[in-house]
Formats: sequence, structure tokens, C-alpha cells
Amino acid sequence: MDPFAFLEELLSIPSPSGQEDAVAGYLVRQMAALGFCVRRDEVGNVVGILGDPAAKRTILLLGHMDTVPGLVPVRREGGRLYGRGAVDAKGPLAAFVLAAARMAPRLNDGSSTRARNVRLVVIGAVEEEAHSRGARHLARTMQPPDCAIIGEPGGWEGIILGYKGTLSADYRLARPAGHSASGQPTPAEEAVAFWNRLTARAVTLNKGRAWRFDTLDPVLRAIRTFGDGLEDGVEMSIGLRLPPGLDVAALQQEMRAWSNGAQLTFPYSEPPFQAEKNTPLVRALLRAIRAEGGRPRFKLKTGTSDMNVVGPVWGCPIIAYGPGDARLDHTPHEYIESEEFCRGVDVLIRALEILIG
Repeated sequence: MDPFAFLEELLSIPSPSGQEDAVAGYLVRQMAALGFCVRRDEVGNVVGILGDPAAKRTILLLGHMDTVPGLVPVRREGGRLYGRGAVDAKGPLAAFVLAAARMAPRLNDGSSTRARNVRLVVIGAVEEEAHSRGARHLARTMQPPDCAIIGEPGGWEGIILGYKGTLSADYRLARPAGHSASGQPTPAEEAVAFWNRLTARAVTLNKGRAWRFDTLDPVLRAIRTFGDGLEDGVEMSIGLRLPPGLDVAALQQEMRAWSNGAQLTFPYSEPPFQAEKNTPLVRALLRAIRAEGGRPRFKLKTGTSDMNVVGPVWGCPIIAYGPGDARLDHTPHEYIESEEFCRGVDVLIRALEILIG
């Protein structure tokens, strides 16, 4: 299979969160042709298995099929392949499938004792970009693997060990309409005061912390005012990136104290997660990257991924890995370099050979 053609076809099938059926169907057909025993589970994840399903050891490659919204026309320009998901994260998922397929003859014929004791599982999860519905299902229902690699872009030389957490806050304040000359603060002014207090608290908490993985980072995602002549109001949507060690419950209590009668809810949260560095999985990736002529780099990311969901539950050696420049995530010019993609596949092949033994 032409690696770039496989990825190009994946990119050509739009799959914003919740609309993964078409791309899942394509993935099932291609994985079956490559030797996987493949199915879709109860929530729509594509699950492909190589080797004996009852093998003692499980190596899991967990990517995701969905993307954020927005059409990026699929095209090749020079050595670049453009398209929504090229980096986040159909590129890493395609690399997983192609690298694992190289292990199919070895695992499916059981030619060695070690290979007979290993099953290799590749999963394309649903709705990672919408609170990780697919990964949450796996965390509830799947036995912990012996090791897991999460498919996220970090560059072919990068090994991602952790992600910050996240907290969403929705603020709503409505009051009887009043004259602008009354001297009373408007709901909009109170919302701005709340936001300013939150950012000031972040500045205090971040004092002396120059590294972004250790900082609290609030983002004002949206704000709008409303009114009908009898009532004036304001709504805000706020996101916070959470560093390790932060007392989230105490922060929420502070925010409620500042709300001054506003309705404040926290619809979604995910704690930060950082994996162990000294594991056989990490050592395998280090060897593989060096064998391909690269200089391995450990990374801690300021976003979140399915690692935040499954890492604390499974407690196994885990990292995130995938080709692609993460700075292109969610952008209107998302692309992946051919050389970058192919090197990522080759690194994964070498790492799997080491892990399988």
C-alpha cells in the first residue's frame, strides 16, 4: 500500500466528531485487507487485532478518527499533503495502521514463541475532539494493555510523556434592565470584572513558573450580551489549562465566590497526566528513533489527549507518539510532510519489533 495514498484517502473523508461512520468504514476495509481481524465496538471505535486474541501480552496503538470542524482542501504540494486531520490526528493513526501491518505475518502465523504471546491492537477512536467518548468507553471496558501508544503529533523524533488538564467554565448573569445612568454595573461589566479577577489569580499562581506545562492558563472562548428591554444579561465560555498539582476544587470554590450572583457551571474537566520515563516502552522508542538517525526529544504538551483519559485508569507504560508538526493542529493550513510521515512509520516499525521481541 502506498503510505501517502492511504493517508490521502483518510483525509478525503470528512470526519468531524460524531460523524466518523464513513471514515470508519474505509478504515475497516483497509485494515481487513492488511490482515487485521477488525470490527467496530459499541460506541463506533474501529478495533483491529493482529495475533492471537488470547495472547498474554497486549500492545495497544490508540489513535482517533475524528477531527475538528473546518474543510481544508486535500491536495499535494511538493512533499506536503494538506487536509483536515493530516496532523491531528489521521496522520498518526495512518502511521499506526501501516506500521502494525508490517507485523501481521509475524504475529498471525505464530512463527516464534514470543510472537505467539503477543497481540497487537490498533484502535481508531471516536470523538476525541469532543471529550473523548471513544477513549472513555475503552477505559471502562478494556483490560489494561501491557503498554500503549497514543496517536498524537509530536514530530517523528518526539516522545510525549504528558498533557496538561482542562476545565471548562460557563458564566451566565441576567438582571432586570436598568438605565445606563443609574451608576450600577451592567452584567457585561460584572462579567469583565470576573474575567479580570480570574486572570489576576492565574498571574499570582504562575509567579516563578516560566515553563508553560506548570502554569494555569485561562482562555476566554466566547462572550455575548443579550437583552429584551426588560432583562439584560451576559454569557461567557471560559477554558482553563491546568498544570499538575493544582487544587482544582479550591480554584472552583474561589471562582464561585467571585461570581456575585451569576450562574457558574463547570461542564467538563480532565486532570493533567504525566507518564513514567523509565519504561521498556520509552526505551524502545528511544532506540527506534536513534536507529533512524534521529535525536529523541521528550515533550510535555499544553493541550489534552486521550492519554489523560486512559492513562490514569490503565496504569501501564504509556506515551504519545506520531509524525506531524503539532503547531499546525486545528489550523486552516494543516499539512504533513511526506518525509516526516514515512520516518514516523519506520520508527514505529522498529519500536514494535523491539517490543514484540
